Amino acid sequence: MADETEPGIVPKVEEIQLPGKMITGLDSIREKLSKIPFYSMKLTGDELAVVRVESRNIHKKPYLFYIISIKKDLVSVIYSIPQETSENIRRIYIMKNLASILSIITDDYHIEDSKFYQYMDSAVDSLLSGISQSYSALFNKYDSLLSNSRETKRLNVELSAANRNLTIQAAQLTNENAELKGQLKKLQTYSDESLMAMVQDWITVHNNTIDTNEFSRSYNVPVPRVEQILDKMVSMGYIELKS
Repeated sequence: MADETEPGIVPKVEEIQLPGKMITGLDSIREKLSKIPFYSMKLTGDELAVVRVESRNIHKKPYLFYIISIKKDLVSVIYSIPQETSENIRRIYIMKNLASILSIITDDYHIEDSKFYQYMDSAVDSLLSGISQSYSALFNKYDSLLSNSRETKRLNVELSAANRNLTIQAAQLTNENAELKGQLKKLQTYSDESLMAMVQDWITVHNNTIDTNEFSRSYNVPVPRVEQILDKMVSMGYIELKS
């Protein structure tokens, strides 16, 4: 939870002042502007404040806002500019809304058009000068990005095809590996006759003795299987047990 004593991020605040002339009165102006949604008004003496709060911070204080103050011979606008917002675009936005308000009260109040147009011209000029790149430079960047996008798509198609081929090859290798394992298992599974011949050869080479554990390791035959064959060979009279 945020600390209630934190001031939070404070937006930049600017003010516009335009000379004007009252024709009727603030009561008439307030009556006309009261029909506009999202605005609140406060009449104090010889000043009418028209307030628009666009957003608030976590402490419920106005963050994005503008206040249009109408006096007998002056109209001023105080407005906030958040850090993440373009100052030039914000100024144009405020001037647009001020023009909308003034258009409603043209019969009640006049401002000096020359001052208004000068400020608008300055705001628009600042906005245009802020666009540092020419159309040609922007187009070249767009064209370069488009070429990169096409090349990326082409590579993606090629990589997808290669991936499919690798998947097929991997499946084939898996099948071949399974077949080889099966063949190896068959080779390692000796018949009784083969195993008895192997035991007989072992005994001959090892001075008429056999170590079942060593024989098992040498031929990868389980010890119980070796013992089974030895019992069979004894019962058939192929070998004799020495006491």
